[in-house]
Amino acid sequence: MDHILLVESATDLCSVEVVDLEGKSKGFLLSDVAKSHDTALAPMVDEVLKKSGVGISGLCAVAVSEGPGSYMGLRIGVSLAKGIAYGAGLKLIGVGTLAALAQCALDKVGAGSGFTHIVPMIDAGRMEVYTAVYDGACNLLSEQKAEAKILDEMSFRDLISTGKVLFTGSGAPKFGKLLQETCPEAASKATFLDISPTASGMRYKAIAAFKESRFADLAYFQPFYLKEYIPGKQKKLL
Repeated sequence: MDHILLVESATDLCSVEVVDLEGKSKGFLLSDVAKSHDTALAPMVDEVLKKSGVGISGLCAVAVSEGPGSYMGLRIGVSLAKGIAYGAGLKLIGVGTLAALAQCALDKVGAGSGFTHIVPMIDAGRMEVYTAVYDGACNLLSEQKAEAKILDEMSFRDLISTGKVLFTGSGAPKFGKLLQETCPEAASKATFLDISPTASGMRYKAIAAFKESRFADLAYFQPFYLKEYIPGKQKKLL
């Protein structure tokens, strides 16, 4: 029982991975079909456990992306993770989606890339993003693990002027476009990387939480939506 199952479902894509307590991957699966969480996630968990040779009996914990992100995606992922943890008597761990996204970006560019700051951004519509600031080693620098921020031409200008900044996630392209249109000089000093968070980005935070016994309450754990979910109006049937 020395492996952790990682479940990531906070954005349009979803993924699962099994890692040991040293961070070595034993199996990874990604669904590239957008918003397929309800049909893809559970079979992916079953498949990765079988292919890895670990199985439920080889797990010590289940880690799940806790948000912010897609309301339905988070609900599906957390429900599945809680069900597995409860049924198998495993510990449950929540990992912030922005932390996972920052790690995915660092994995992509490499630890020696020299970025002083990593700013993950999840698109929240219009010019709003869910974001936080991390250092180049994915340590949280912001006072909060996530905030809803309206982007403008002065956003993050202090970071850009003093260091090498990597903006990443689904919200990064529109911020890059905004800066290119309003301040090309600032845009040229930053890097914009459009990637999605995956289960792999959760591994270090999940392992650290397990070793430090920072577990979620299985009965009361809920996704971190950041903003209240407001369902759209149902269309009238003709």
